[in-house]
Amino acid sequence: MLHWSVWFPAPFLYTAITVSGSGSWPNGTTDCQCVFPSLIEATAAELQEGLTKGCFSSVDLVNAYVTRIHEVNSTLHMVLEVNPDAWDIARQLDLQRNHGLVRGPLHGLPILVKGNIGTEDKMETAAGSYALVGAKQAADSTVVKRLRQEGLIILGKTSLSEWANFRSLNGSDGWNPQGGQTYAAYYPKQNPSGSSSGSGVAADLGLALAALGTETSGSILLPSENSNIVGIKPTVGLTSRYMVIPISQRQDTIGPMARTVKDAAMILQAIAGPDENDNYTLASPFGSRLPNYVAACKSSGLKEKRIGIPRNVINTLNASSEPIVSAFEAAVSVISEAGATIVEDTNFTGYDAYLNTLIPQAVVAADFISDIASYLSKLRTNPNNLQNLEDIRRFTQQEPLEDYPSRDTGIWDLALGNGINNTSPEFWPLHLQSLYYGEEGGLTGALSRHKLDAVILPTALASDIPAIIGSPAITVPLGAFPEGTPVEYNPRGNLIKKAPGIPFGISFLGPRWSEESLIGMAYAFEQRTLMRNKLQRYIELRSDLRSIS
Repeated sequence: MLHWSVWFPAPFLYTAITVSGSGSWPNGTTDCQCVFPSLIEATAAELQEGLTKGCFSSVDLVNAYVTRIHEVNSTLHMVLEVNPDAWDIARQLDLQRNHGLVRGPLHGLPILVKGNIGTEDKMETAAGSYALVGAKQAADSTVVKRLRQEGLIILGKTSLSEWANFRSLNGSDGWNPQGGQTYAAYYPKQNPSGSSSGSGVAADLGLALAALGTETSGSILLPSENSNIVGIKPTVGLTSRYMVIPISQRQDTIGPMARTVKDAAMILQAIAGPDENDNYTLASPFGSRLPNYVAACKSSGLKEKRIGIPRNVINTLNASSEPIVSAFEAAVSVISEAGATIVEDTNFTGYDAYLNTLIPQAVVAADFISDIASYLSKLRTNPNNLQNLEDIRRFTQQEPLEDYPSRDTGIWDLALGNGINNTSPEFWPLHLQSLYYGEEGGLTGALSRHKLDAVILPTALASDIPAIIGSPAITVPLGAFPEGTPVEYNPRGNLIKKAPGIPFGISFLGPRWSEESLIGMAYAFEQRTLMRNKLQRYIELRSDLRSIS
């Protein structure tokens, strides 16, 4: 299900490098002691050190990562497409390095991007749907443009829940007709969660330095949790959505999914900032002078922070989630010992009402009707002549490869049945009602009443309230379900949600634009626990940088 446009070119840019020894290296260094980091955990700093010393090249990295993708993709289906231009881009970046031009700390490192993030190249931007296969955009998405400017290599497109999980009421996370069903790596047929399913699995397995995901409500946080990695869901407006297939302008955001907080912070630094093509970014208080997110990664990041626990939210978990609650309580002790003040019962006062309303979903649906039509109108080529959601639904129901009616179009049916878009007279009152659940009745109210710097929650509960108000959250690995955990399937019956070894996370939630502070807290917690390294996958890769370069 991986669309191969190209395989390894020959010869490689550089010949193989031994682990240690003396002599002349490709960039002119001598007597170089080389270390080949294992790609399953390699950090940006470790990879950059090897590139700087000339131990391996960016072409070597592309070859190694693509070999790893090829090794596992037929089992886990996490990558839709490898960029056929990746080798040429890597060669150019290697030449720039050899001539003394290094664009920044991520120069020459490969990254994957989710299949709904636009690239003006030979790859598809189709959100996993055949409806948009062959459609071409007029430009790179802004986040991709910024990655390229920083010297990163766009290695390929990751698989996702079709239309970013905004089509079916009876679907499954990580499925789309182009790539099939994505699985995570900790238990056979493990639910990867969605919609940034492939990005989570790919980052976890070291198929690139990291990946970009998108989130409307949970689509970065939850796949990061299920794949035992760090995910940063930025404030709506910190990263541009230009040329990214939309759901809701009020909730969509693009963020990094990486193996460490520091690597995620480095990628956020690269993609954040104002963009005249996305007016939400013009509301940022930072302008072009962003905080230093990488410098925020300090072991003292939790010291003197006031951190609240909304117990009424946690209490909605059922008995099968007891291992999550137990690990969360242990994390509270770690956070307290790191110098934070824990404030109990900082409840979301409108949470019960939120659980019994469909108003937030109606707002998102109305946005989608308007925002997808606007996106379609900007395509340079549109082979299926799709103008609006009705056209997309019609195509999906008539195209056999879309697996309809086994997988319904229930979300679209409800959206169109509501009869409103985000310019309808009824929309604004609905939007204001929805905001209550995130503001006074939710996160904003809790932060204000208790003078908090952040709130912590199990990641399984962390995404829905910040989604409503566009506020940030960061998930960090917390633990895994223990031996003896009963196996629990998703409603469709094709994915396993709970089983021994399946990971879960903890999330730090803060007010809008508080990423710098949240990154510091997440980093301090990560360094005290290092939980990611303690979990075991059921599937491991054999190929690595040492065997390829």
